[in-house]
Amino acid sequence: SLIARLMFELPEEMGLIAVAVRQTQGKGRGGNVWLSPMGCALSTLHISIPQHSNLGQRIPFIQHLVSLAVVEAVRSIPGYEDIDLRVKWPNDVYYSDLMKIGGVLVNSTLIETTFHILIGFGFNVNNSNPTICINDLIAKFNREEGTELKPLSADCLIARTVTVLERLIEVFQEKGPNGVLPQYYKYWVHSGKQVRLHGEDGPLAWIVGVDDYGFLQVHQEGRAVQSVHPDGNSFDMLRNLIVPK
Repeated sequence: SLIARLMFELPEEMGLIAVAVRQTQGKGRGGNVWLSPMGCALSTLHISIPQHSNLGQRIPFIQHLVSLAVVEAVRSIPGYEDIDLRVKWPNDVYYSDLMKIGGVLVNSTLIETTFHILIGFGFNVNNSNPTICINDLIAKFNREEGTELKPLSADCLIARTVTVLERLIEVFQEKGPNGVLPQYYKYWVHSGKQVRLHGEDGPLAWIVGVDDYGFLQVHQEGRAVQSVHPDGNSFDMLRNLIVPK
């Protein structure tokens, strides 16, 4: 809310980010509440995207780039490449395909020919509740592999996430979706997964990937590949369902 009031008051060339140690009104998609205990990395970032640019024509991709940036912020550190953080469509960060560890919320406002984007992201760094955190995964990796990787701080990972995101946006603006999708698929949880559409008794479909606008592509036998929009559907990871919201 604070950034939303400030973002039009500052010069265009000035970056703007808010970092919170705690939140009392954390938000998720669809009106969900995001719990924000001490130890989370909590941040809202303002960026501007020209409407007629590659990314401006594919705004839904921003949430995927941010999720990927969070994962890369950890897994691009030498020694931390095998910490099992992954991306889940459309906007979550997961431990393997087992447990949510973070999320992304994107709001956009079009003023003349420029999108003003507010990116909220929160992920568990040093808090074991309510699910699991990155430093738990590092400690687990150390026990299993005999390594001595150090815990990471929320401040460090927020800074790394923003740096990686800047690079991903530059690549996307230059090359479009194909510039980032190989990296995205490297970390996503859906490879080779089957889901049921519409409900527990619905038809089976294979997850194919994401289309040029960031929407999930699924394929039913005997039918053409179709795209599923995140605002009209919910992906129930535990039951492998894509259901209308």
